[in-house]
Order: sequence, then C-alpha cells, then structure tokens
Amino acid sequence: MDKIEKLLRKAKKADRERLLAVLEAVREGKLEGLHVKRLTNSAFYRVRVGDFRIIFSIDHANKRILIESVSSRDENTYK
Repeated sequence: MDKIEKLLRKAKKADRERLLAVLEAVREGKLEGLHVKRLTNSAFYRVRVGDFRIIFSIDHANKRILIESVSSRDENTYK
C-alpha cells in the first residue's frame, strides 16, 4: 500500500480534506500562497499543512512536480 494513501486514511477528516486540496494544488503547479520553502542544500521543497509536511521536487526539464513524501511533522520528517 502506498504510504501517502495510508497516511490519508489515518488522518482526521479535516486534515485529510486540507491535505488533498494542497496535494491537488501542488500537482497542478499552483504554488502561490502555499508557503513553499526550499530545503537547505537540497533539490526538494516543502509545504506545511497544519502538522503535516509535503516534500516535493520540481523537474524543470519535463515540467513536472514529483511528490516525494507526505508525513506528520516529527524529528524524522526531513531525513
């Protein structure tokens, strides 16, 4: 089972709805207003959604956004 699907199933309904809305916006490349931050010394970016973090990368050559992970914020989020 996909880790993102598992996390979404376990999340509270309000969190799940917010995560799905932000995931859709990131997938479509609509990053304005999402507080996107580039991770230090990395090609990855993160978006905060409450206690959750969406980590993604941008493939400029193919004009794609690749969602790497979605996880709840803890000491292992950025490792």
